[in-house]
Amino acid sequence: MSKENAEAYWKENLKIIFSYLAVWFVVSYGCGILFIEQLNAIPFFGFQLGFWFAQQGSIFVFCGLIVAYAVSMNKLDEKYDVHE
Repeated sequence: MSKENAEAYWKENLKIIFSYLAVWFVVSYGCGILFIEQLNAIPFFGFQLGFWFAQQGSIFVFCGLIVAYAVSMNKLDEKYDVHE
């Protein structure tokens, strides 16, 4: 891999990482702490939505982000021909 391709690969990798970290932060900190009062006004399977995000929702989103990151990185690896 040339130096230009390696730099472009790393730049796109960082973009993916920071975008998923931003989603994780908003869901875990925002929905679980900052917006809990507004979310608690919404019922979700018999629970308040803010409580659900604080207890389980952020974990489900985190697991989904892991899968999304793996898929994104596989596509990026194929784009730069560094896949296995």
